[in-house]
Amino acid sequence: MKHDAFDVVVIGGGHAGAEAAHAAARAGAITALVTMRKDTIGVMSCNPAIGGLGKGHLVREIDAMGGIMGLAADMSGIQFRLLNRRKGPAVRGPRTQSDRALYKAAIQFFLAAQEGLTVIEGEVADLVLADGRIAGVELSDGAIIPAGSVVLTTGTFLNGVIHIGDQKTAGGRMGDRPSVRLADRLRALDLPLGRLKTGTPPRLRASSIAWEKLEMQQADDEPALFSFLSDRPHVRQIACGITYTNQQTHDIINDNLSRSAMYGGHIEGIGPRYCPSIEDKVVRFADKASHQIFLEPEGLDCDTVYPNGISTSLPEDVQRSYVHSIVGLEKAEILQPGYAIEYDFVDPQNLDPSLQLRAIPGLFLAGQINGTTGYEEAAAQGLMAGLNAALRARNSRSVILSRAQAYIGVMIDDLVTRGVAEPYRMFTSRAEYRLSLRADNADQRLTEMAGALGLITQERQQRFAVKMDDLALGRGFLEASLFTPREAAEAGIAISQDGQRRSGMDLLAFPDVDLAHMDVLIPAFSQCTPATREQLATEALYKTYVARQQRDVSAMLRDEAQQIPSHIDYSDIGGLSNELKGKLQRVRPVTVAQAARIDGMTPAALALILSRIRQDERRSA
Repeated sequence: MKHDAFDVVVIGGGHAGAEAAHAAARAGAITALVTMRKDTIGVMSCNPAIGGLGKGHLVREIDAMGGIMGLAADMSGIQFRLLNRRKGPAVRGPRTQSDRALYKAAIQFFLAAQEGLTVIEGEVADLVLADGRIAGVELSDGAIIPAGSVVLTTGTFLNGVIHIGDQKTAGGRMGDRPSVRLADRLRALDLPLGRLKTGTPPRLRASSIAWEKLEMQQADDEPALFSFLSDRPHVRQIACGITYTNQQTHDIINDNLSRSAMYGGHIEGIGPRYCPSIEDKVVRFADKASHQIFLEPEGLDCDTVYPNGISTSLPEDVQRSYVHSIVGLEKAEILQPGYAIEYDFVDPQNLDPSLQLRAIPGLFLAGQINGTTGYEEAAAQGLMAGLNAALRARNSRSVILSRAQAYIGVMIDDLVTRGVAEPYRMFTSRAEYRLSLRADNADQRLTEMAGALGLITQERQQRFAVKMDDLALGRGFLEASLFTPREAAEAGIAISQDGQRRSGMDLLAFPDVDLAHMDVLIPAFSQCTPATREQLATEALYKTYVARQQRDVSAMLRDEAQQIPSHIDYSDIGGLSNELKGKLQRVRPVTVAQAARIDGMTPAALALILSRIRQDERRSA
């Protein structure tokens, strides 16, 4: 049996797959999304939450390019909170607890409504190659789906194994079978595979928790939403409970460490350092008397709670014991035990910056198969892989976001240049240009480009144009007039009487100056929307630093412009260490800037590479 041909086939209906399929179709490609079960598309396999530090920036960027994660988060968000609110705007992270069912329904709605996208239920068992290039996929029933490009988003399903104590079962997540035949096929292609692991806590029955014993965390009064199209939450907001482990909890865990799948030697994969299991916390932080746990409801009409902070691979009886030792959880009923899951991934250093596998042209990888962890990291990769798969199918040039342009660019460059030693998680600290890459300006950085690629709707284009006009108006108000120190003082601004005239934008950069001062000095400024006024205040705060940073960006872009020929033989460059030769041969950097970011690279080694490039250019001239 042979299906109709598609421009792009996306394998997997998780966060990466949903975003990849939607992006490919938006880009004009006739797209198929193949998933084992249609009803699980958009499922939040672990914590039903979106965003956080660094992660919230990714979601805003996905949204700025017309993606669906931000809209789905806003439609399902039941507790919006802005993390790092007391710190600078550049490192604040929007986050929401989501209603699991509403989030899944929103993702399925957006996929069903997208023109040019077909969802096919089935298991991909093989890749179809022709002359070393991707030509389609084969399903387990033998059906062939021809395709110009394929995006592989297997999540934790690739040879997935679930561990609870010394018990292990094959599974991509609890209740779903793994993808074994496809894993075998990738191994047969001699792809560089490794094993990683992640974990999840036991799920608790909400009605069995003694909520009256707990402190409660409310949602923000002024929610920070994810989509630039949203102006308010769609559903009512709720509180989460907070409790803590104690010495008894730690004693129970310590006494049973040998029964943990991880500490008992049953798992070979490396877990995420920044999201450790409760066993890891007790061992690594033995001096801590307690660890915080957030009791997060999984929905408005759901009796299930996600206890964020006690991920585990201990046996079920031990899980019950340590849960019942925690205040408020003395009689808590476990609906589903926590577990660790181990799965295959491909070394992302074998991808080019478009997320295409260099060994198999036309095959793109996105999500946990690239060694990342988290919904947001997966969705961002899916967006770029789906877009570039669509562009390749029509023989167009790939889109590569730079480190100075987006957190998405930072993440992908980190993956393909440095690889992963553990599951990769996005943090604001990974971005050297984070003062410019703020969550509030993601649309200004990316939406115009997305519009040129046909990725965004007319409504979004119109909303963006209105916002840019309002920002230009407000910026004009702030920069048009210069005020003497005396005029500033009369407006309530404490300033040195140095005789220097300053613009409204200059004055807003002072630490004790706020928008109310501007309304006194520039009454017309109050015409701008509150969002515009806040964003201009942020621009003013970072103005001097961003100007300084821009010089670094310009230097980086010069190096990005220096392409490295794909045929260059690093083993033939004298003076390079064998270690660097090996890394360069494996990564195959596209530009001098990417080569500079390889671990162990030195200025002297870069000079040798530049010298070889110039020699080759002179020979071919």
